[in-house]
Amino acid sequence: MPNTLIIFSRFPVPGQTKTRLIPARGAEGAAQLQEAMTGHTVLNARVWAASQGASITVRTTGAESKRFRHWLGADLPFIDQGGGDLGQRMARAVEEALNTGAKRVVIIGCDAPDLSPRHLDEAFAALESNDAVFGPAQDGGYYLVGLRAPNPMLFTGIEWGGGDVMERTRCVAEREGLRWAELETLHDVDHPEDLERWQRHVADERRSRVSVIIPTWNEAERVACTVQRALDGADEVIVADAGSEDGTVELAKGAGARVILAAGGRGAQMNAGAVLARGEFLLFLHGDTRLPEGFADAVRGTLSDPQPVAGAFELGIDAAGWRYRLMEWGVRQRTRWASVPYGDQALFLRRDTFVRLGGFAQWPLLEDYELVRRLRRRGKIRATGLAVTTSARRWRRLGVARTLVTNQRILLGHAMGVPVDRLARLYRGNN
Repeated sequence: MPNTLIIFSRFPVPGQTKTRLIPARGAEGAAQLQEAMTGHTVLNARVWAASQGASITVRTTGAESKRFRHWLGADLPFIDQGGGDLGQRMARAVEEALNTGAKRVVIIGCDAPDLSPRHLDEAFAALESNDAVFGPAQDGGYYLVGLRAPNPMLFTGIEWGGGDVMERTRCVAEREGLRWAELETLHDVDHPEDLERWQRHVADERRSRVSVIIPTWNEAERVACTVQRALDGADEVIVADAGSEDGTVELAKGAGARVILAAGGRGAQMNAGAVLARGEFLLFLHGDTRLPEGFADAVRGTLSDPQPVAGAFELGIDAAGWRYRLMEWGVRQRTRWASVPYGDQALFLRRDTFVRLGGFAQWPLLEDYELVRRLRRRGKIRATGLAVTTSARRWRRLGVARTLVTNQRILLGHAMGVPVDRLARLYRGNN
């Protein structure tokens, strides 16, 4: 893709990350802040990249790539930063991205909580007519740098971590004859006095609020009922629509939801909704699924216990017949004993947990399964005992046996390493 965003990230090992914040937060608290800020950055980057058709690469240090995938998701490429000082590592990252087909490359860190998709839009737009772009930080450094051609000199002779990084970089750019643009100045969170900046993103006003996020595409038949039931308990309902052409948007708005346009794919849609959500608790609901009465109290009650990392509902299928009851029973056993619910069971979790994980993988399929796998590495996923009611349309259209076989083939293929895009074609071919 012509636009490539590179995120520089360090694995949150206590005592080895955010060391200047240890006097204020302790080693464990500083590492937790690093985890949260990285997840926040990755989530916003995913939303931006999906909307712009751009690619993301995470340049890592402090742990092997496998640990980053388990933390932030399997949809992103994780590449070790390699040796050398920060400047050498950034220069190498830019050169490798440009050599593999990128036309414009922007690097960001995870220390600027006010960095938004708007800043990324402005950075890549600036590279249309400039050789470089910088995002100055209040402490004298920069939170963003972008180039459209390699220039190692821009990263040479800089005392990284000092208060004159940006000024020295300007001097080098001028000496090299570069045309550059600068974005607005933002604050980094590097010192104890900067912590207030981060606290704005975890404000108490979110406490106990439940946000329901519904990804839709041509769900006119059911979306109004889905939204109305969700509003009977939720503090807000956000419908993230992927360009429906059947009146879904108008019906969702009429039912009381806030509707946004998002890039296609449930993972991308749900990430976009989560970024805008104001609740402490996030509940992800399919557009053809109705929540049970008392669902909001069940969410709050489940997550008020610190032990479960997330929760889900039992599955109810809106159809009569013993085959459907047998499927419901099987899902109940899988959820309770294997702790593996799927997206049609309305997954819910604390907002801070979702942010720390960087959101859903932006795959065309299995985004719910992939998130559940990451969640299970952190703790138990608890079933509430209440059941959602989901449409039986797919089972009716394909038949129960064919649906089950297709689902198992997809899971087996994923376990064997078959690319998700290929599995998605198999799924579509059987629907």
